[in-house]
Amino acid sequence: MNKLLDFGRKAMFYVRVLSGYEERRIRSYRLQLQQRLQQAQEKKAALNKVPEQIIISEVRRMVEEMQSLNKKLEETLPGILVDYPQEAAIEEYFKPIDKEAELIMKTQLEGEEKSMREMVMAMQRQALLEKVEAERNANLQNAKTDQHIQEPTRPDKNAETA
Repeated sequence: MNKLLDFGRKAMFYVRVLSGYEERRIRSYRLQLQQRLQQAQEKKAALNKVPEQIIISEVRRMVEEMQSLNKKLEETLPGILVDYPQEAAIEEYFKPIDKEAELIMKTQLEGEEKSMREMVMAMQRQALLEKVEAERNANLQNAKTDQHIQEPTRPDKNAETA
């Protein structure tokens, strides 16, 4: 029975191959795989282009700002090429950025100063605790030596009373 089934399967395979059905099926499957691969590559390329496009748009925006700044400078100084007013205009343009940077630096310095103060206070507390501990140890040591000194004198008093 198995031989008959195997023969039937082989016969159907030959019929499909001879009729071209199997070849068309293989081609369509290969075409589908190729299309999926191409779509995946297009998606990957699009994702790679996004950061590049962002950078390019930022550069374009900066160039436009520089051009507008140049126009403003030319309007404020028509035909005169004096270094000082141009520098003043540039300084004026960058003042808000400088203020923001200064503010950020101040906050960072304040944070660092605060952490330094906290560290100094913690170190002072630790030193105070160590000092108190050392005093305790010294007091205990003094108390022990006082007891040793007083103990030999006590038997003398007992001998005198006896």
